[in-house]
Amino acid sequence: MGYGYYGIDMSYIVLVMPAILFSLWAQTKVNSTFSKYQRVRCYSGYTGSQIARRILDENGLSNVRVERVSGSLTDHYDPRTHVVRLSDSVYNSDSVAAIGVAAHETGHAVQHATGYGPLGLRNAIIPLTNFGSKLSMPLILLGLILNSYTLAMTGIIAFSMVALFQLITLPVEFNASRRAMRTLSNGMLSDRELGGARQVLTAAALTYVAALLVSAMQLLRLLLLVNRRRD
Repeated sequence: MGYGYYGIDMSYIVLVMPAILFSLWAQTKVNSTFSKYQRVRCYSGYTGSQIARRILDENGLSNVRVERVSGSLTDHYDPRTHVVRLSDSVYNSDSVAAIGVAAHETGHAVQHATGYGPLGLRNAIIPLTNFGSKLSMPLILLGLILNSYTLAMTGIIAFSMVALFQLITLPVEFNASRRAMRTLSNGMLSDRELGGARQVLTAAALTYVAALLVSAMQLLRLLLLVNRRRD
């Protein structure tokens, strides 16, 4: 799969562009779904921060703090400082969407506390992932310019760490969502509210699938490009 007419990279169009379009759709989906259920109030009146605190305490994680972080959908768990950080749209909101997101992030804290394997592996390869994301493209470009297959392949191996990180992320995120839904079903949300929270978390999961797809297609394209130049 080489270059098409007028120097257009057909491998990029055929492999990477569809993945990017899927990624854009997934991001639009999660934003629209979150916005929809952000307008649905939770009957119990719990806010995102309150539900996070309750879940953490019920799991014996009183040492894990819940803090507010600026931005929208910037929610995350920081394993280094043992802090669940909830965004402006989640922390003080009593919406079904906010409750779902808060429960998901506490799921990561429980994963960390119980030694969930994929989370530990993902955290362990973060330095390699950062290295790969920064140096892969310069190494590949330099290898192509110098006609050095070894150098280009070193860059591809470095880039593969990014794809590996995205692959490991999938079970981590899916498991956190399953933990969240299981916890929320224990009287925290009604059946109808659970359906809304599930839709929010399912939409969010699509963004991780999309990220893996983009990385995998880019990796395949780079392999084709380097091997084509070698031939």
